[in-house]
Amino acid sequence: MKNVKLALIYDFDKTLSPKDMQEFHYIKSLGYDNPGDFWDECERFKEKHNCDGILSYMYLMVKKNKDLTRHQLVEEGKYVKLYKGVNTWFKRINEYGKKHHVNVEHYIISSGLTDIIRGTEIAKEFKKIYACTYAYDENGKILWPSRVVNFTMKTQYLFRINKGVFDEKNDEDLNDSIPEKYVPLENMVYFGDGSTDVPSMKVVQQNGGTTIAVFGDDSKRKNAEKLYADKRATFAVKADYSKGSKIERITQGIIDSLEARNRLEEYR
Repeated sequence: MKNVKLALIYDFDKTLSPKDMQEFHYIKSLGYDNPGDFWDECERFKEKHNCDGILSYMYLMVKKNKDLTRHQLVEEGKYVKLYKGVNTWFKRINEYGKKHHVNVEHYIISSGLTDIIRGTEIAKEFKKIYACTYAYDENGKILWPSRVVNFTMKTQYLFRINKGVFDEKNDEDLNDSIPEKYVPLENMVYFGDGSTDVPSMKVVQQNGGTTIAVFGDDSKRKNAEKLYADKRATFAVKADYSKGSKIERITQGIIDSLEARNRLEEYR
């Protein structure tokens, strides 16, 4: 039986990691005792200038540290902590997929920063990381935001994965009709935690894929349950990626069903 592809697509902050990536070290390095004060300042800037919320935080990160470089952002990734089981999750799921004739590929679609994610211990696990980026000069110093990934912008990257058009600069092929899909939308699983994931969840759900809303602790449980109640999420589960966890059993079940569907297609 030939293998089929399954794309596991993750938000990052509060999906694979318990809080925003800037909160582990960077915001503290700016002199904030409470990370919430930084986000409040971002919100005020957003309101005052009628600015996109993601651009607001990207601007203030640089304004507060005018010497910020790409190297420093990558170094920030070393401080990022992950939910239980994440560091072994990819190997376990990949191996399970292989046993069932499913090639599992992992992707990030995040409103966080690409270069911080690249500095984390799991960066090598992803076929592609789609997140916010800066343009840099020859010394790695930040010039300008080069890419912003917000609510609806996230959906673009679902179709890049769908069509196998991975280069963000290539819009022409993205908008062309491609009969043979790299990963069909029904072969996608989207993992998210909040409102920024709703448009992507909706696209995946409406096209036969699976969406999983995760929560870190009971204080965040209502967000995931609301996504489930609003039919944005197929499942709402705790963000525990360890061996034998509910999220692992669900993902294995998706792989099992994909194998069964693939086998039936071969019988036809």
